Amino acid sequence: MKTYSAKPGDIDRRWYVADASTEPLGRLATRVATVLRGKHKPMFTPHMDVGDFVVVVNAEKLVLTGQKMDKKEYQNYSGYSGGRSTRTAAEQLAVDPREMVRRAVWGMLPKGRLGRQLIQKLKIYAGSEHPHRAQKPQALPK
Repeated sequence: MKTYSAKPGDIDRRWYVADASTEPLGRLATRVATVLRGKHKPMFTPHMDVGDFVVVVNAEKLVLTGQKMDKKEYQNYSGYSGGRSTRTAAEQLAVDPREMVRRAVWGMLPKGRLGRQLIQKLKIYAGSEHPHRAQKPQALPK
């Protein structure tokens, strides 16, 4: 019996939509990363992009458990000495909630060319409206 490896012509891409206001950030990020990677499909191949597109809506209503809104910090570094800036999760949510979701999902994807290719299939919107209605997205699988 030989090991199956997916071919580019075999890949069937679907669109899924996830609501960020229904579950905590970490749980949402793991489900999104699984679908982006393609691990929910029987034809999963680790070195190829066989995953689907994911649209995350309601990022502004993001849920964090415990005291993470006040204690979790997001750091940026400009590259210059003294150029490190930090924000709490509450401040980051007020400035750009989409970045919180993107960073959480990015941490769960492989680094390198494959990860950069996968993260491009993630579409995040602060509100409940998105321009991907023509693709007829389904609810994200559990």
